[in-house]
Amino acid sequence: MMRLSARGTREISLSGLLGALLVLAMPLSPMQAQTAVTRDDIIAKLNHFETDAAIDVPALRLQTLERSKSRSRNEPPPSSRPPIAPDLTKLPAFNVDVRFDVDTPIVMPESYATVGRIADALTHSALLPYTFLIVGHIESGGRRDNNVLLSQRRADAIRDILVNTYKIAPKRLQSIGLGEEQLLDPARPNAPVNSQVQIMLVAKLADAEPPAHPAPAAAAKKPAKSAKKH
Repeated sequence: MMRLSARGTREISLSGLLGALLVLAMPLSPMQAQTAVTRDDIIAKLNHFETDAAIDVPALRLQTLERSKSRSRNEPPPSSRPPIAPDLTKLPAFNVDVRFDVDTPIVMPESYATVGRIADALTHSALLPYTFLIVGHIESGGRRDNNVLLSQRRADAIRDILVNTYKIAPKRLQSIGLGEEQLLDPARPNAPVNSQVQIMLVAKLADAEPPAHPAPAAAAKKPAKSAKKH
């Protein structure tokens, strides 16, 4: 059996302490430094409904993909491209970092709690009457059309989690991937902020339809006859 001298024990303890201090001194990663998103943060940003927004999501998907395939020499650089859907910038929106595995729509485990808080917000009484659009983005780089497709798959992935795991009504959620066609920070096309996901409040759910055959109004009671005077 190997025995450690008192000196050896002290050396190991000092070594362990030094290692712990080095870990504490290391700078935090962006993920560690990021302040956790709360349900109330999301509600505060989205709870500003004014009027329904008319958005043709299938048409916008096609338009975005077609523009991303442009190979024109006169195409402006990413920092100068006009947004593909400027009307979206007028909607109440919450921007959030959701981490995905590289080049995939797989949500990383460290972002599960964030998606859960989105679900908590969307099922809160303040937001329950509304429909929402999940918008995926990607920073500039690589093929633009591939970026659109990947951002669409990521937006779809978040919608699927909200619907299948958190049981949010499918009619309340749509998804769109804009790739790099509507950069969140055009001045820095390659910045990670351009990969954020947006949750946008779109419209109020239609009220329940009135019954086809409403019940007839109750017949008015006849006034009681006055008592005869003798």
